[in-house]
Amino acid sequence: MLFGKKDHLVGLDIGSSVLKVAEVAVTSSGRSLLRFGSLEAPPGAIVEEGIKEAEAVANAIKELFSLYNIKEDRVAISIGGYSVIVKKINVQTMSEEQLQEVISVEAEQYIPFDIDNVNLDFQILGDNDQNPNQMDVMLVAAKKETVNDYLNVLDIAGLTPVIIDVDAFALQNIYEVNYEAEENCVALIDIGANKTSMSIMKGNQSLFIRDISFGCNQINHQIAAKIDCSLEEAEELKLSDKQEKIPTDDLNNIISSVIADWTTEIRRALDFFYSTYSNDHLKCIYLSGGGANIPEFRQLLASQTSSEVEILNPFNNFEIKDDRLDMNYLKQMAPQAAICMGIAIRRVDDK
Repeated sequence: MLFGKKDHLVGLDIGSSVLKVAEVAVTSSGRSLLRFGSLEAPPGAIVEEGIKEAEAVANAIKELFSLYNIKEDRVAISIGGYSVIVKKINVQTMSEEQLQEVISVEAEQYIPFDIDNVNLDFQILGDNDQNPNQMDVMLVAAKKETVNDYLNVLDIAGLTPVIIDVDAFALQNIYEVNYEAEENCVALIDIGANKTSMSIMKGNQSLFIRDISFGCNQINHQIAAKIDCSLEEAEELKLSDKQEKIPTDDLNNIISSVIADWTTEIRRALDFFYSTYSNDHLKCIYLSGGGANIPEFRQLLASQTSSEVEILNPFNNFEIKDDRLDMNYLKQMAPQAAICMGIAIRRVDDK
């Protein structure tokens, strides 16, 4: 028996490399995964700066919904990258209604964009530990231009946007559903094609969020430059077990160089986190996204951060019926499905 059908949404992850869709139902025994699928995004249609070819992306989304027989047209999506700012701030204690009236003024000092060009949202976290007259607030600002680009694509695709989430929050949500809260800090790191989302949690509290401009396409660009091929061909060579166009040593050297850069950037972010939370210890790093599939990266990150490193399984606590879903496909796609699953569990009336 399904519950909450009226507040049912489909999670749609519009990635620059792969589009992913997931449909989750709430049953008497918990959450059940009804559908999950993916489709390659049109090459060059989605870049770090945003959506370049709205029609092509919308057509691909239509094809994705058709392939996996998804009828629900109400969707939740998420955004991230340079056009989204998430920051924990302190403000004078006030009601949510009062903060709604002054949030633009409070936010202006933290946002590097013209305040008139962003959509603002916030979540009151509670009283500030150091100052009893202040409260902690999670501030979110997204460029209106970016949001409008995504809304335009959904409109062309015939879909109704209900929730626009942030990638880092989607990671937190799917982690909380699948894992027990830790007393020590854990880091959630999703390495996509062009960007990496990083979130640090303690228990169920979000302490630190950052998006970093690096991703798996860096490997593709270096392969393409090395042997003068297209980025699409470079992606195939990177994933192929048997290829002769680039020497194995050269390919391994490219991957090693890129993941060393990733690890350096992650350590810098962690150093910044420790400068604020000097008494906290990072117990485990949960990786997701395409970069999580690189064993050498997981090993290097564990060594450089002195932390356990695991691949996040976004399907861990979901009922999955073998006759409806390909278990081998889900196992293969699990690292890349984290953000999609994190927005698929959202409901119409969620804050």
